[in-house]
Amino acid sequence: MIRPDATGETELWTRCPECAELVNRRKLERKLFVCPRCGYHFRLTADQRLALLLDRGSFVEHDAGLGSRDILDFPDEPPYEQRLSETAARTGHREAVLTGTGRIDGTPVAVGVFNFPFMGGSMGSAVGEKLTRIIEHALGERLALVIVSASGGARMQEGIYSLMQMAKLTVALGRLRAAGLPYVSVLTDPTTGGVAASVALLGDVNVAEPRALIGFAGPRVIAQTLNEQLPADFQRSEFLMKHGMLDAVVARAELKRTLARLLRLLDTRDAERARDVEAQPRADGRSAPAGSRHDGGARRTGARRRDDA
Repeated sequence: MIRPDATGETELWTRCPECAELVNRRKLERKLFVCPRCGYHFRLTADQRLALLLDRGSFVEHDAGLGSRDILDFPDEPPYEQRLSETAARTGHREAVLTGTGRIDGTPVAVGVFNFPFMGGSMGSAVGEKLTRIIEHALGERLALVIVSASGGARMQEGIYSLMQMAKLTVALGRLRAAGLPYVSVLTDPTTGGVAASVALLGDVNVAEPRALIGFAGPRVIAQTLNEQLPADFQRSEFLMKHGMLDAVVARAELKRTLARLLRLLDTRDAERARDVEAQPRADGRSAPAGSRHDGGARRTGARRRDDA
C-alpha cells in the first residue's frame, strides 16, 4: 500500500477526475491510487513512487541538499527564491527530482524520480545537475539506471540555464550507453516539454503508465497551430505506443515486476564477469582458448536475453 503523500491531504474521500467516482482514500491507497471503477492512474509524489518501485528500506538519497537559486534575478510574483522556499516547505524536498540508489526486486539500480508537486516537476539547473550526477554515479559503479518522469518541462524562471540541461543530460546518457549500461525510462502523467524532448524518451526501453500525457507542446497548442481536430487519444501513452515511441504501456500494479524483469534481461554483469575470468591465466600459465566455455556462455546468454527482450 502506498502511504499518503507529503502535501497534507487528509480527505476521507477522493473524486476520480476521469469518471467522477467518489472513492474512499484508504481503498485508493490499497489500489495504488488507481481508480477501482475506470482504472484512472492518479498522480503520485516522488516519495510515493519510490515506495512503489524500490525494495523497502533500500533507497539511499544522493545530493539531497542541492537546490536552485535565482541566478537571473527573474521578475516573478512571488519572487523565485520565495517560491522555491515555500514549495520546499510544502513538499519536504528542495528540488523537483529525487535521486539516489536502491534495489528493485534485489537488483541494484541508480534512480531518479521527478516530483510533480514541486513546481510541476519543472527542470531547472539543479534538477539537471542532480540527474547528471546520478548518471555519472551509475557509470562509475556499473549500475543500471531508472528515471521516472513527471514534468511540465523546462523551468521558465531559469531561462537558458534550464534549456541547457537538455543537452547536458543527453550527453551524459550517451556516455552511459557507450559503456553498455542499461537505462530504463518510465513516463508518467504528465511528461511534457524539455523533459519529454530529452531524458524521458532516450531510454534503452521506454515504458509508460496507461493514459499518461506525453508530448512536447500541449494538444491545444498543436490543434490551434494545425487548425484541425486531433484524435481523441492524441499524446496519450497508448497513442505513442501505437506509433512506435514506447516499448510498453504497463499498469501501475505490474510496474515493479516489469522493471525487475527488464533489469534482469538487460543486466550485463554476468558477461563482464565471464570476460574477467577468461582474461585470468590458467593454473598452467596459459590463457583460456578462444571460444572457451566462459566466452561461449556469455555469448549465448546475451543472445537469449535479446530474444526475450
